[in-house]
Amino acid sequence: MDRRQRKTREAIFNAFITLLAKKDFSQITVGEIIRQADVGRATFYSHFETKDFLLKELCEELFCHIFDSTKNGQSQHKHIFDCDEKNSVFLHLFQHLQKNDNNILELLSSQNNELFLWYFKMNLQKLVVSQLPLFEARKNEKLPDSFWVNHIAYTFVETVRWWIENGMKESPETITEYFYLAV
Repeated sequence: MDRRQRKTREAIFNAFITLLAKKDFSQITVGEIIRQADVGRATFYSHFETKDFLLKELCEELFCHIFDSTKNGQSQHKHIFDCDEKNSVFLHLFQHLQKNDNNILELLSSQNNELFLWYFKMNLQKLVVSQLPLFEARKNEKLPDSFWVNHIAYTFVETVRWWIENGMKESPETITEYFYLAV
């Protein structure tokens, strides 16, 4: 993707984020998105097939950077975020949330947060699978792996929700510790 295409895509994402902070996803139209982004309808559709596809792509951009970096064994990665973190992947994710990269907190605390938390959890489950050795000692042998992965991902999502709802007073290190203790 060339620079011009990236800028257009970012303008559409930013317009969509702005609208999502104000309105329910179901009430947002493609027309509103293109007016807010100042792009043409054909331009929008050359990047995204539908508004639903835009939501999916936005969530992937917001969340995949950490998942891609762990999958590829990289410590540096770039999507919407720039970072060079060598901490645990869960601490890394809490640090991004604390920095509020790309206004992610507004999305996670907006009236549309269930959509974002669902996409987040779907991607998080893949991450949890790659990190299962961290939780091996806590797993009851009677639990199926799929249940265990779902439980860990759900616990992380609920930890994020609690942290945001309580003003994020805890440091990323402390909230990561809470998460590990809750699993």
